[in-house]
Amino acid sequence: MAANPAIVSAPRRESRGWLWTAVILLTLIALAAATRRAIVLIHPAPTSAVSPNTAPKNPAAQLDGGFLQHRLRTFAHIVPATIYLLLLPLQFIRRIRTRNPRFHRGNGRVLVVLGIVVAISALALSRTNSIGGVNETAATTLYALLLLWFLIAGFRSARRRDFTIHRQWLLRAYGATLGIATTRPIVGIFFATRKLSPHEFFGTAFWLGFTLTLIAAEVQIHTTRSNPI
Repeated sequence: MAANPAIVSAPRRESRGWLWTAVILLTLIALAAATRRAIVLIHPAPTSAVSPNTAPKNPAAQLDGGFLQHRLRTFAHIVPATIYLLLLPLQFIRRIRTRNPRFHRGNGRVLVVLGIVVAISALALSRTNSIGGVNETAATTLYALLLLWFLIAGFRSARRRDFTIHRQWLLRAYGATLGIATTRPIVGIFFATRKLSPHEFFGTAFWLGFTLTLIAAEVQIHTTRSNPI
């Protein structure tokens, strides 16, 4: 007996609802972090304008001090990252893809350029701004390189008009992008436990955040191959 399409589609709609809720929440977290960073760079608090090496007991001031020492490099990261985060969800709205393919293609090209700038600037910052030391730098470096790979592979598959593979690479790029937002609540949990210092847990938080989000992207790829969002 054939399944009722309405019954089959209901869980899919519910799944998409939860997915978009998570994506929007993580995007808002990332935008809030970028906004705060920009405010600190423009109007630094007295405790922020210190060297990262002189505020070991205040991780927020330590991190702010590191970014203030590399103000232009930080702006080169957070400004394109903010635009990238705002434009990226538009690529997954089916109505835009079907009714305005020209916008979809143009937006995609802009996103590739922005994403490459974001990844390269993240690589530069990971060498100079790190509370978690080598462990954190390794995580941010790896996932910045993966973002570059995903974006370039997605662009090449679109040029070949292999849109199924193109969507998969773009979902992976989305996962790598939102990983930075996933690290925020994980860092909050570590702070709440008070069992490890920021230097000890920041690297672990970054590994967990990026890895969990990328795993979620892979799950989405494999569960929606026959019914893409």
